Amino acid sequence: MATLPKTVTYEEWLTLPEVQDAIEEVVNGEIRIMPPSKWTHTQAVQKLAKMFWRQLDEATVELVNSDFGLVIRHEPLTCRVPDLALFLKANLVEQDGYIHSAPELVVEVLSPGNTRAEREEKLRDYESLGVPEVWVVSPEARTVEVLLLEEGRLRTVSILNEGQLRPKHFSEAVIDIPAIWPK
Repeated sequence: MATLPKTVTYEEWLTLPEVQDAIEEVVNGEIRIMPPSKWTHTQAVQKLAKMFWRQLDEATVELVNSDFGLVIRHEPLTCRVPDLALFLKANLVEQDGYIHSAPELVVEVLSPGNTRAEREEKLRDYESLGVPEVWVVSPEARTVEVLLLEEGRLRTVSILNEGQLRPKHFSEAVIDIPAIWPK
């Protein structure tokens, strides 16, 4: 594998080779390589994606649950890789092979190694992009924290461990919380 520079600009980053078998995010110009997701994490993402696909119109909604780059800003370069993102196709902006527009919903599934500082940093990035709704899913605690963008800030409106979720911009979708958890 090629040695990656410590920090990069957007233009430099576009010329770098893709990293195989790992997830790459760039935060404030710093490339961060993360290992592939653990099984419980992957199962939760897949279950959520299946629930959404059964209920949403593929003609108007783009659901992404594979590794993709969501550009937060060019200077300093920050590009995140959400676990799951839902876009209205009419609002989706793709440039240079990456997405440059805010999803209507981002779902982040926590891993045991995630720190509170990493979580907060990622939420501030989504907030700065104008993501109107974020769900933070904890397979360990079996909870879903729902955050909504209010007056430019993502604020927790509920933390649920049972019942159903209905996304703000996709009210036709109903997510049964117990169905998220791996058996």
